[in-house]
Amino acid sequence: FRGGAELLFDGVKKHQVTLPCQPEPWDIRNLLKWIKHNLLKERPELFMQGESVRPGILVLINDADWELMGELDYKLQDQDNVLFISTLHGG
Repeated sequence: FRGGAELLFDGVKKHQVTLPCQPEPWDIRNLLKWIKHNLLKERPELFMQGESVRPGILVLINDADWELMGELDYKLQDQDNVLFISTLHGG
């Protein structure tokens, strides 16, 4: 989490997580639900909108824009690096 997004997660920028086993492969959609219930500490409306991240949150998967990877439908692989960067700034 970067660009201020980490403030919603107790200021922790990096989380190494092991996702629980489930019958279907994990995708970003399910990861976001898991993050909301397990890591997000405050103001979910600043991170999530519906089942996705809110506009202004840049998502990178292994340093590539998630739009190139299938966004919410991207199937996570072992050792993937998912980065959330807030581009929203107060004035």
